[in-house]
Amino acid sequence: MLGLVGFTIVSNDNDISDTPALTEEFAPVPERINISTSIIQYKDRGTMSASWYGPRFDGKTTANGEIFDQTAFTVAHKSIPFGTLLRITNPRNEKSVIVRVNDRGPYIPGRQIDLSKAVAEELDVINNGVKKLKIEELIISGIDIPIVSSH
Repeated sequence: MLGLVGFTIVSNDNDISDTPALTEEFAPVPERINISTSIIQYKDRGTMSASWYGPRFDGKTTANGEIFDQTAFTVAHKSIPFGTLLRITNPRNEKSVIVRVNDRGPYIPGRQIDLSKAVAEELDVINNGVKKLKIEELIISGIDIPIVSSH
């Protein structure tokens, strides 16, 4: 049995001593097996020209088989593997979001990543046609199960 031991300082107003008394407390904690910690690292993917897509594609099937939801934090990229988590930052206002790659595109020259409408709104780029954004890949170590599954 594991436990947390702490001490509470108690004062006794009737006591003439200035030294408070200590009382020991014990709170049992169930034993845990296989405790591990995760470490998140960010791999710089550089700056990419980003556009956004939404209403016209909402409810349609994405390249990985999911149904596109313009209110989800997802993106399309031509080659980054499906399920990859990215941190996207708008350098003008330092707003960042974590997104998941679930589609392919964009297919318009000069654009490298397509944001869902929700991501564009969150980063305050909804009114821009194309915006340069900082892209970082999340590398998570210390876990043995997938973080995201498309099933």
